[in-house]
Amino acid sequence: MNIKSLIALAVFTGCFTMMGNAQKNEVCYNPNLVKDTTKKSIKSMAFGMVNNDSIIINYHSPGVRKRVIWGGLVPYDEVWVTGAHDATTIEFKNPFTVNGSTLPAGKYALFTIPGKKEWIVIINKHWEQHLASEYDSQDDLVRIKLKPKKNKHTERLQYFIEKDKDNIANIAVAWEKIKIEFPVIINQ
Repeated sequence: MNIKSLIALAVFTGCFTMMGNAQKNEVCYNPNLVKDTTKKSIKSMAFGMVNNDSIIINYHSPGVRKRVIWGGLVPYDEVWVTGAHDATTIEFKNPFTVNGSTLPAGKYALFTIPGKKEWIVIINKHWEQHLASEYDSQDDLVRIKLKPKKNKHTERLQYFIEKDKDNIANIAVAWEKIKIEFPVIINQ
C-alpha cells in the first residue's frame, strides 16, 4: 500500500495507530468522526499538502461535554495551548509567510489568547512545552489578531488545513460554536 493510500485510509477511518519506540499511540485525523467513549482529550493530527509542502498540526482534542468553554474552561484573555496537555505544534517542510512575517521551515508552537470579540493567534519558537506554563512571549515569532466566527457545534476541538490557492492554505480551528482561521503562504 503506498503512502497516499495509507493517508486516505487513515482519513476515511478517522484514526490510525503508529508504532514507534515499542509503544502504540492512536492518532485521530477527525476526532469528531469517531465514536466518543472517553472523557480524555484525544491525541489528534491535521495534515495538508499545499504547493508540494506538507503541513502537520499535532494537538490533543478536548470535548465540550456540556461544559461552559469560553470564559469557563478556557478563560478569556489568557494564553491557551489551543488544545489540551502539550502545546499544539505546527510543522512546515518549507519556509512560510504568515501575517507578513516569513519564517524558516520547522516546528513551532501554536497558542491563542481567546477574547470575547477578538482572538490573538501566536506562533512561538519553543514548541516543546506542557500547557502554557512554560510559555514566554519573548519566544513569539508572529501574533495575529482576528475575529472569531460563529460555527455549528463542534463537540471536539478540531484543526483543519484547507488549501486556498496553489501556495496558500487556511489554518482553522473549531470548537464548541466558535471557529477561527488564518492564511499561510508556502514559499518555495
